[in-house]
Amino acid sequence: EVQLVESGGGLVQPGGSLRLSCAASGFTFSSSPMSWVRQAPGKGLEWVSDINGDGTITGVLDSVKGRFTIFRDNAKNTLYLQMNSLKPEDTAVYYCRRRTTRGRGTQVTVSS
Repeated sequence: EVQLVESGGGLVQPGGSLRLSCAASGFTFSSSPMSWVRQAPGKGLEWVSDINGDGTITGVLDSVKGRFTIFRDNAKNTLYLQMNSLKPEDTAVYYCRRRTTRGRGTQVTVSS
């Protein structure tokens, strides 16, 4: 069974940083492309970034370019999202995704 468990969210002030983690199990993580997606309050799901199994980043949402970095540690079966210079509009529940499967998400709130 594929399992994805996100963590690392929280409340942060504008300009702050957070690192999200996604612990994966139930599949061959090292060969699986992965994504981060997010859902802001009252809005639909928004794709954030993609990464190949070998760590090659294959896409980044324009509004987070230069601020967010997706990366992975295949030895730990863990996907990460480093988020810097956070803005209030980054407030959302963040999910890691493999194909159509998502975890339960982790809440990120950017507010002063």
